[in-house]
Amino acid sequence: MIEVEHVSKSFGQFQAVRDVSFHVARGEILGFLGPNGAGKTTTMRLLTGFYPPTAGSARVAGLDVFENSLAVRRKIGYLPESVPLYPDMKVREYLGFVAEIKGVERARRKTAVGEAMADCQLEGVAGRFIKKLSKGYRQRVGLAQALIGDPEVLILDEPTIGLDPRQITEIRNLIKSFIGRKTIILSTHILPEVSMTCQRVVIINEGRVLAEDTPDNLSAQLSGANRLRLRITGPQEDISVRLAATAGVRRIVRADGDGLFLAEVDEGAAPGLAAAICAAGWDLHEMSPQQATLEDVFLKVVTEEVRDE
Repeated sequence: MIEVEHVSKSFGQFQAVRDVSFHVARGEILGFLGPNGAGKTTTMRLLTGFYPPTAGSARVAGLDVFENSLAVRRKIGYLPESVPLYPDMKVREYLGFVAEIKGVERARRKTAVGEAMADCQLEGVAGRFIKKLSKGYRQRVGLAQALIGDPEVLILDEPTIGLDPRQITEIRNLIKSFIGRKTIILSTHILPEVSMTCQRVVIINEGRVLAEDTPDNLSAQLSGANRLRLRITGPQEDISVRLAATAGVRRIVRADGDGLFLAEVDEGAAPGLAAAICAAGWDLHEMSPQQATLEDVFLKVVTEEVRDE
């Protein structure tokens, strides 16, 4: 549905996006993850036709973003980082205006506005001036305008910024409800946003794609070692020293909790570790695998890129 091939964008001597490539399948939610200044917003603007690229190509539903810009824009609902609101308009009035400029048929406009307000839970503030709304409600209005016209593709740049925890949960659930119905790119620097909402992840930093896969696969591939959670009864200091010297153990950390340790071990080291514990006369109550979190993966790939430069 979305194909980005070797796209770059420079502003004078500054290269904001460097040879970026990724694909998004129809009905998929892709998380575009990176720190502030990583190139996420520039990439979103390239996809929506806001900027022309310096090099490369991008297609949405088979249409070239740069050669068929208007046709592509009709297929996209865009929530930019800075929401384009008119503060002196009322919510329903503003969304009706958006429906008009998006070319929604007159007979369908009222229904389209009502559906977008219902999805974003805006019925209670439909008659209020936008300038009187809280930041969270203004963000909802921005998401509603992206939904007007029932676009096939949603490009959402930091969609939950400024929302309280309850509102964040509601917007996440709304976004997840579109799985299989809309193709979504969700750009964010908030790690839980990606792990709780997205099916695949692209990690970007300093304009380059560093990793791309499902959150689970990234965690498995990039953790660098197998992680084990151990609960052992015995002298805690002796356990730390003995296990750190055991073959295949990279690192052992005493964690909070009675007898709880976290170990990083080589592939296949778990049986030998269990044998060492039993040979020392200690009781092994638990040995369970622990997968690296998305935060671990993100910090690893970003830190390694900095070291390589």
